[in-house]
Amino acid sequence: MERLSESVLRHAQGQPEGTPVLAKGLLHLGSRAAVDQALSRLVRRDALLRAGRGVYFLPVEGRFGRRAPSVGKAVEGLAAALGERIANSGAMAANVLGLTMQLPVKHVFLTSGPSRSLTLGREQIELRHAPPWQLALAGRRAGEALRALAWLGRDRASAAAGSVRQRLSEDERRELGSVSAQLPGWLAGPVSAVAHG
Repeated sequence: MERLSESVLRHAQGQPEGTPVLAKGLLHLGSRAAVDQALSRLVRRDALLRAGRGVYFLPVEGRFGRRAPSVGKAVEGLAAALGERIANSGAMAANVLGLTMQLPVKHVFLTSGPSRSLTLGREQIELRHAPPWQLALAGRRAGEALRALAWLGRDRASAAAGSVRQRLSEDERRELGSVSAQLPGWLAGPVSAVAHG
């Protein structure tokens, strides 16, 4: 069985930083029970970090010792591996755009997949299932503007449209305007104001 553990570890070491090691993705190496046991052994040896059920990450060796991969890379890797769209939550998007100075206590992302929590070293990551319109333009600055306006809510989104408009380039405003038909009515107005002035 030790050979299976070493095969799993070699597989993990051959991936870029933040690529998740998923139990389901290792079934070519052995049965699910054997893979689960190998992963547990690697966690006990501190060779892998367990982030959540069936999700593991290889620690990164740095100048100051071993650390968890960055949250951004881990979330990107998880999205690619699971085929999900994952984007910053509205609060995080508002912070990225400079609309608020508040930093969320834990990392919250919106996902097209199921809601779940992960632990990455000392960092807590929450993935919240969201409707497709909230994930429009995931990974794009125009999408950050959309999620920030949605987070501000019906009462404050219109007032913030001018400020959001100033923070986007003309191309980003046009890109944001291209998804306005997908949005709830209360949000389509502020988005159109950002896109078209």
